[in-house]
Amino acid sequence: MTQAGTEWWRTAVVYQVYPRSFADADGDGIGDLPGLTARLPHLAALGVDALWLTPFYPSPLADGGYDVADYRDVDPRLGTLADADALIAAAHAAGLRLIIDIVPNHTSDRHAWFVEALAAAPGSRPRQRYHFRDGTGPDGAEPPSDWVSHFGGSAWERLPDGQWYLHLFAREQPDLNWDDDEVREAFEGTLRFWADRGVDGFRIDVAHALVKDMTEPLRSQTTLDTALPLDGSDPLYDRDGLHEIYRSWRRVFDAYDPPRMAVAETWTPTSFRNYLYARPDELGQVFDFALSKAPWDRDTVADVIRTSLADQFEYAGTEGGLTWVLSSHDVPRHASRLALPAGVDPMAWVTSGDTDPTIDRAAGLRRARAATLLMLAMPGSAYLYQGEELGLFEVADLPAEVLQDPIWERTGHALKGRDGCRVPLPWSRTGPSLGFGAAAGWLPQPPAFADLSVEAQDGVEGSTLELYRAALRLRRTLQTHDNEVTTVAHPDPQVLHLRRSNGWECAVNFGTTPTALPAGEVLLASAPLDGALPGESAVWSRTTGISASD
Repeated sequence: MTQAGTEWWRTAVVYQVYPRSFADADGDGIGDLPGLTARLPHLAALGVDALWLTPFYPSPLADGGYDVADYRDVDPRLGTLADADALIAAAHAAGLRLIIDIVPNHTSDRHAWFVEALAAAPGSRPRQRYHFRDGTGPDGAEPPSDWVSHFGGSAWERLPDGQWYLHLFAREQPDLNWDDDEVREAFEGTLRFWADRGVDGFRIDVAHALVKDMTEPLRSQTTLDTALPLDGSDPLYDRDGLHEIYRSWRRVFDAYDPPRMAVAETWTPTSFRNYLYARPDELGQVFDFALSKAPWDRDTVADVIRTSLADQFEYAGTEGGLTWVLSSHDVPRHASRLALPAGVDPMAWVTSGDTDPTIDRAAGLRRARAATLLMLAMPGSAYLYQGEELGLFEVADLPAEVLQDPIWERTGHALKGRDGCRVPLPWSRTGPSLGFGAAAGWLPQPPAFADLSVEAQDGVEGSTLELYRAALRLRRTLQTHDNEVTTVAHPDPQVLHLRRSNGWECAVNFGTTPTALPAGEVLLASAPLDGALPGESAVWSRTTGISASD
């Protein structure tokens, strides 16, 4: 059972909400806070412990809301501050905690600070909050460095006055200068602003990128955080100076009763350094994305689990928070990704429009259901992404004219981006947006979503929705507060069989043929059992003498 008080987040199941695609209350085709509030009973019945909301702040939407124009308000298309207060109160009344996104690496180019900086002269105080530099070459027409954006192209944009500003993401997202005291003070104030309103925690976007080595001449960038050095020496990512910032944030969080939780997003290659952010005097928890990157392969998944457990214990200690993730708003849904052949890049597959290769959706769903039971059986907390409880697949065939992810334009249409996992949720079998709202949603839903809707699955034995509900009910009684996981021998080399300290077991058959069931009492299975564990399926069982956790 989830721990109470200050420790609730250590074993929590957190449900990620992408507000623009969750529920639309006012019929404009965009999900909003009142729509989410009205749908809280679904999440309470699902059995999650907390919600994590991606940004709902005022934004020009150059990057799905991660280009923030005002950190202490609500985008008018999504509601008002009063709506945010109502959501917080309703979530707490339903027994749900609320985590919100904080985006500290960059602002929108419409943020008041950047507007002021553009109107100011080079070298002026307003420009010190960002990274402005003169160009290189005889006339300064070349960027200050070779740094590239995550969304494609140069990470530098030139202004009419000749100076360049840094943006590691879209050009509309200028990077903040975290050597500036005013920047640090403002973000601590923002954390207090939302904590004072009752928010229970914060997800820190791009937590590994705030501190940069801007010593001139600027060093060459060769990795784009895909093969970072393990000593904190990269000029842009995972620098040691970050940890002083997060220790100061921990002091802010601990001033509240109960202390606010936090989780770092770092898209660095999973290494021991990731868990430094999860130390108890810093953020306390960090996303481990290794499972969301792993293919459907028994030995790879076993190694991911073993490595994550070992690194968490060694570098964050027993007080650091373990996390597990299979899907999010940044990656193709695992009901599709896990069906891809080995070696196929998921983002390249999305760009192909589900034609190279054409995946077997039934196999993808079988694997996704099994992977979910495995993830939920692990120690620590699990982060779910909206719609995975319905078995939604990646919408890889969105037409080019509806795409809104900046990756599409910044890569010269080489990559479609992340819109395929952000399609609005289906709540009913019929209607202009399958119950999402009174009008068509901002991205089109495929017809197949109708049979995956909440209405179509509610109360249906064996449905993915009912599997999630059953799993989360059981997990509350089975989850322990230790990180002990033992591998159990199984005669089939395609089976990964794991046991927790209280005798709770999870066995996953990564093969395609039925195999022997583990001994003991069967608690839950991802597919019907007929005396054997089917291929591409998982089962929870318990050995004699298991008891519920305290």
